[in-house]
Amino acid sequence: MSNITEQQVLTSLSRVEDPDLHRDLVILNMIKNLKIDGSNISFDIELTTPACPLKDKMKNDAVVAIKNDIPDAENVTVNMTANVQSHVDSRKDALLPGVKNTIAVASGKGGVGKSTVAVNLAVALAKDGAEVGLLDADVYGPSIPLMLGISKKPKIYQDTNSSKMIPLENFGIKLMSIGFLVDENDPVIWRGPMASGAIKQFMSDVNWGELDYLIYDLPPGTGDIQLTLVQTIPLTGAVIVTTPQNVAIIDARKGLKMFERVNVPIMGIVENMSYFIAPDTGKKYDIFGFGGGKKLAKESNVPFLGEIPINAQIREGGDKGKPIIFNIPDSEYTSNIMEIARNLAAQISLTNYDKKDKKIEIILNTDK
Repeated sequence: MSNITEQQVLTSLSRVEDPDLHRDLVILNMIKNLKIDGSNISFDIELTTPACPLKDKMKNDAVVAIKNDIPDAENVTVNMTANVQSHVDSRKDALLPGVKNTIAVASGKGGVGKSTVAVNLAVALAKDGAEVGLLDADVYGPSIPLMLGISKKPKIYQDTNSSKMIPLENFGIKLMSIGFLVDENDPVIWRGPMASGAIKQFMSDVNWGELDYLIYDLPPGTGDIQLTLVQTIPLTGAVIVTTPQNVAIIDARKGLKMFERVNVPIMGIVENMSYFIAPDTGKKYDIFGFGGGKKLAKESNVPFLGEIPINAQIREGGDKGKPIIFNIPDSEYTSNIMEIARNLAAQISLTNYDKKDKKIEIILNTDK
């Protein structure tokens, strides 16, 4: 008869680390629903995001640790669950009470594929099981309706105290864009304060519900809307999109510096249009240069989240309103984007944990 104890199991699991947070699973309180039935052991590992890029490694490490330490353990069943950690801030919680994290996708200049990246990151996170919203903050050039194949108008929800718009949904994400409210052929001729006011309303007057991530597709540049956003709501962080060539890198660097000056953490850099692989020969061409995104990330001491090549299927997905993540799930380009989304999710978890850890340190130091 086996006499495996809970303490034995937890001692084994205390030797398994979350590769991103660099703390063991027990200290992180990730072990849930531990059950021991004779020689059978089962428990949940509660991740900080369903898009964890190394969840399979953690699961395998946990099983190996228990079997190495506890010879009587015959069957070890590990269920992977997730509870996304929230960026705690009183202003954000008051404005968007159900939203855990707010991420801006930005670029220093137009034409680098920022909206393509924002759309596919949102869909990728949702595909991994997260609750995701996407706010098209580019009021002068809203492209989300086309890229996600929606032409409807949002409905209004009214209760006794207020009325709010209900975001539209497609591909598992909630969406809001000025493009849903104006004719697609009509230009939005607004001065800065009007555009900024619209973005504020998309935060306060939309019923976003419970979200793990709300992604903002910003207009290019470092103007009114970007400043309004970072001054109105504390962002969890920002993602900078660039292409490899120097002209784009110069402007991406300016965008990165803008966020740093207003104390918004940079979650990482995504290099779009990194290279082209000829379909007939398989030869790789660096059409826009090579390595600019990685170089910027290194010199700025921020993560490089990954690169996305030039590919007609990605472009067609945007034009047809069918993101490649869903339309061609087995594509290597889909794999690239999924990896970038998971790297982003890991950085968000790491940022939130670091802030929580620093708060604990401050409290402990105050108590001394």
